[in-house]
Amino acid sequence: MMLCRLSLKNIKKSIKDYAIYFFTLILGVAIFYVFNAIDSQTVTMNVTSSTQEIIKLMVNMLSGVSVFVAFILGFLIIYASRFLIKRRNKEFGIYLILGMSKRKISMILFLETLFIGLLSLIVGLALGTLLSQLMSLVVANMFEANMTKFTFVFSKSACIKTILYFAIMYVLVMVFNTIIISKCKLIDLLHSNKKSEIIKLKNPILCVFIFVVSVSILGYAYFLVTAGFKNLDSADKIFKPIILGVVSTFLIFWSLSGLLLKIVKSLRKVYYKGLNSFILRQISSKVNTTVFSMTIICLMLFITICVLSASLTLKNSLQANIEKLAPADIQITKRMNWVDEGHTKEDIEDAKKDLLESFSDSHFNINDYVKELVEVNIYETQDLTLNHTLGTLLEEIRKQYIFLRYDEEETIMKLSDYNKIANLYGNKEYSLEKEEYLIVADFASMVEVRNIALSKKETITVFGHTLKPKYTECQDGFVELSAQHINAGIIVIPDEVVDENYKTHNVLVANYKVKTKEEKMEIESIMIKASENIPSIVYYNTKLDIAEASIGLGALVTFIGLYLGIIFLISSAAILALKELSESSDNKERYNMLRKIGTDEKMLNKALFRQIAIFFLVPLLLAIIHSIFGITFSVKILEMFGNEELLPSIVMTSVFIVIIYGSYFLITYTCSKNIIKERRR
Repeated sequence: MMLCRLSLKNIKKSIKDYAIYFFTLILGVAIFYVFNAIDSQTVTMNVTSSTQEIIKLMVNMLSGVSVFVAFILGFLIIYASRFLIKRRNKEFGIYLILGMSKRKISMILFLETLFIGLLSLIVGLALGTLLSQLMSLVVANMFEANMTKFTFVFSKSACIKTILYFAIMYVLVMVFNTIIISKCKLIDLLHSNKKSEIIKLKNPILCVFIFVVSVSILGYAYFLVTAGFKNLDSADKIFKPIILGVVSTFLIFWSLSGLLLKIVKSLRKVYYKGLNSFILRQISSKVNTTVFSMTIICLMLFITICVLSASLTLKNSLQANIEKLAPADIQITKRMNWVDEGHTKEDIEDAKKDLLESFSDSHFNINDYVKELVEVNIYETQDLTLNHTLGTLLEEIRKQYIFLRYDEEETIMKLSDYNKIANLYGNKEYSLEKEEYLIVADFASMVEVRNIALSKKETITVFGHTLKPKYTECQDGFVELSAQHINAGIIVIPDEVVDENYKTHNVLVANYKVKTKEEKMEIESIMIKASENIPSIVYYNTKLDIAEASIGLGALVTFIGLYLGIIFLISSAAILALKELSESSDNKERYNMLRKIGTDEKMLNKALFRQIAIFFLVPLLLAIIHSIFGITFSVKILEMFGNEELLPSIVMTSVFIVIIYGSYFLITYTCSKNIIKERRR
């Protein structure tokens, strides 16, 4: 009973000093609950069966990610617990002097961890329950769900999972604390706060050399993911710059830790101004441990920025692309003029008919359901492949882009057909002379490849006619409805050049006569059923299906990105904060010494603020530089989705960083001030 009262008293006494620990635990519990409660939050939503399947997939993936998140949070809790024990070494030493056994000290820590765990779980679950109600509105908005049946929901499964995972973490912390206490010595406990790392001044010439080398390596890594990146043809294209980036980051911090003091000392006006000399000495006093910690924190922040920015960009781009890249309600495509021994003579005969004729044969009048109907044809010939369009530059391009399918037949359209569909979509229409052709494409990598040949005005031969390009670069455009930039290239040629014997696909594009989503879904089912009655190969693409798939993919990527991004951000900020609190605890006597020589509290607080600000800003600044190139690389990988919404995503990511990282900075500064504050007797 006495140990229980002592544990409660210790917790009460330490709440202000250890606000970071409580803040991290509560935030971790809340976020863990929120993302695992999405399943329960979506129960009240009125969505389609396909959307329900997407939500189910998203929930399963989030459950898998939660295991990884649990490992990160577990490491963070153990790291924080280690800081708490170090902070109280002298207290434990006094307990031993007074005759308390190590077993009882371990029991005190056990009870404290138990009480802290219960308190953080209760507060975290309460906060998580409130935040999950807001999350349900976010999910509903993302899936465009009907929320008329919305009610306050508490997820029992998420609660049980959160309690179970964190209970395991706390048990591990208890075991870890017991091991630490069992190995400690009385002399080390009593004098731990007087120990200081021996500063080993590094050779300035060596530091300059290492810094130049590390910056060069980092510059090369940046080159590999930007100007040096052509296509993702091997895993080496990803792992090589990552490894170079990690190594160069470590070397940059190692060299700067040796150069910083030397450089500032040479600037006498700066070094001897105020408490700058003290601040720099403080920063250099833990140089060995700081290098590794700064590297880890910088890389975690880099991952956070890239993951959040890329996931939010993907989600925003998908939503923005729906209206731009799927401007019609339905697209039905029929394969023409194919021969297959597995089909009947009737099937093969039907393959010679256009879609409208096939619909008519099955007694279905498509005009009863649609308006603005456009019919176009697609042509292909073995005499015009990607090989042929690249002309004399083929071998040169093959060396750069080895994984392209060069023998694949090109998609060919008549000028009048393309203009008809462009008019329906609201895209630019074109004109051609008899001996000219143009290429429309919107898939960035293929546009880059095709522009190499177009810039050299390579001619093509199609259906016995030799044509020259009207433009020296691809024109933006597409035919297939989609939410991504997937058009690798359509060869548009004059009508009189086309040979109808090479027609491979007949395409119908139209808008529905109705407006509401429910009515459109009803018409779609009718049209799909009518398409199934056609003997030939017919496939369709609808704006509703595209929107549903895009929203689902966007939600999946967004939630996983947010989950991992926020956890990495919390972890990096918490590790940095705990390290700074440990520094403040170790350096309390040094601040008291400054007071004795006449330094006022305002100067001390200003020096403390600058020291903590430098530690928080340095890894963040390098992480931001990394992220500029990392995001550029991410955009190249995800180029088919577009990067039109990149700026809003970066702004949103910045907001997350300012709120969470900034909160940890302010709490760290406040707690550090409390630690170094002179105790009045």
